[in-house]
Amino acid sequence: MLRSMFAGVSGLQNHQTKMDVIGDNISNVNTTGFKSSRATFAEMFNQTLEGAAAPGDDLGGSNAVEVGLGTSLASIDRVDEQGSLQTTGQDTDMAIEGAGYFMVRDGDQSLYTRSGAFNTDGEGYLVTDGGQRLQGWRADSEGELPRTDAGNLEDLRISLGESLGAEATERVVFENNLWAGGDTDYGFTAPVEVFDSLGNEHTIEVEFAYEGGNEWELSVEGQSDAIEEISFENGDEISFSDDGTVEGEDDDDEVTRDITIVFEEGEDMDVTLDLSAITQYSGSSTVSATERDGFPAGTLESFSIDSGGGITGVYDNGRSQRLGRVAVAAFSNPGGLESEGSGLYRESNNSGLRQVGSPDTGPRGSLEAGTLEMSNVDLSDQFTEMVITQRGFQANSRIITTSDELLEELTHLKR
Repeated sequence: MLRSMFAGVSGLQNHQTKMDVIGDNISNVNTTGFKSSRATFAEMFNQTLEGAAAPGDDLGGSNAVEVGLGTSLASIDRVDEQGSLQTTGQDTDMAIEGAGYFMVRDGDQSLYTRSGAFNTDGEGYLVTDGGQRLQGWRADSEGELPRTDAGNLEDLRISLGESLGAEATERVVFENNLWAGGDTDYGFTAPVEVFDSLGNEHTIEVEFAYEGGNEWELSVEGQSDAIEEISFENGDEISFSDDGTVEGEDDDDEVTRDITIVFEEGEDMDVTLDLSAITQYSGSSTVSATERDGFPAGTLESFSIDSGGGITGVYDNGRSQRLGRVAVAAFSNPGGLESEGSGLYRESNNSGLRQVGSPDTGPRGSLEAGTLEMSNVDLSDQFTEMVITQRGFQANSRIITTSDELLEELTHLKR
C-alpha cells in the first residue's frame, strides 16, 4: 500500500481533532472564565530509505533519503490569556485580573477556577454553581485575620443578618478650645454618648469649670437614671501652658483622666477621657467629643470586597468590620492544570505546586468585585482557524483519493 494513503489518513484524523478543539472554543464563547485551547501538529516518524554519506577525498557527501509517514497531534494547549471583565453589580461576583485562580473545596479535594460567579448558600457560605465552597481566611470576632498561608484555609462565609455583639466605650477623645477670657464663675459643658457592655447608650456631661489662671476643674454627670455615680480615678484638674496647650507631665505625654461609671444595675465601666488636643485661647469655648469607641449590638446589612480580597461587613449600628479574605493560588505552569469540567481544574504533575496567598501579592493578580471574567475566545481567530482546518482536511482527503487512483492504475496492469 502507498505511504501517502496512510499519511492522508493521519492528516484527516488530526485535522478532525483540531476541528473538535475549535468547536469547543466557539461553543464556550460566552462561558465565564473559559480559556480557549489550540491544537498543534508535529511531523510523524520518517522512514529512511538511504542513510547519509560522508564526503570523501574524491567524492562529495550525500544527505539521507527519508520519506515522512504523515502527521501526529503534538499537543492541545490551553491559552491562558486574560479575558475581558464585565460588570455585573452582583456583590458576590469576582474576577481576577492577573494569573491567579480561585480556590474551592469539593469534599476533601482542592480545585481551582477562573470563574468567579459565586453565590451564598443557605448557611451563608460562598459557593460555586456546583456547590464547591470558596476558600480563604476567616476573621475572628474582633475582625482580626490569621496568618494568610495555605495551612489555615477555611470555607468563607458571609451571613447577612448575623449579629455583632456590643462593645463598651473605653476611650473618648476631646478636641477644640476652652475660652481663655472667662472668670472663676465660668464653665463649659460638653456632652458625649457612651455605651455599656450590653450596648445601652448613656449620655454623660463633662463640665470644665474655670479655676483662675490656667487651671480648670472637671466634673462629670450622668444624664441617665441607670447611672448611680461617676468618679475620677487620677485627678479632676487640667492646666494649660502659656502657649495655650494643655500640660502633661512631659511634653510628649498624653493628657488623660480616667473615670469610673457605676450603674444601678449591671457592670461598672472605666472610661479614659483623652484631653491632649484641648487648647486655651481667646474666643469661645468649642470643646467637644470628636472620637469615641464602643458601639451597640448590630446585624450584618451588607459587605464589600476590595482588590486584595478583603471582605468587610457593614452593620446596621454603623460599624464596619473585617469578615475574611479570599485566597488565590498561582502556578508556575497554569497550562498544566487538568480540567475537571464546569470551569474547574486540579493540580497535575506538570502544573507545579500551588503558591497560595492574597490577591495583589506576588503573581496572583488583583481582585475585581462585582465583575466576571468573560471567555478569552476570539471568534475572528477561531473562524480563520476553521477555514484553514477545513482546507487541510480537504487536501488530505485528496491525498487518499489520488492514492486510490494510483492503486487502481496498478491493478489494471494485469489486463
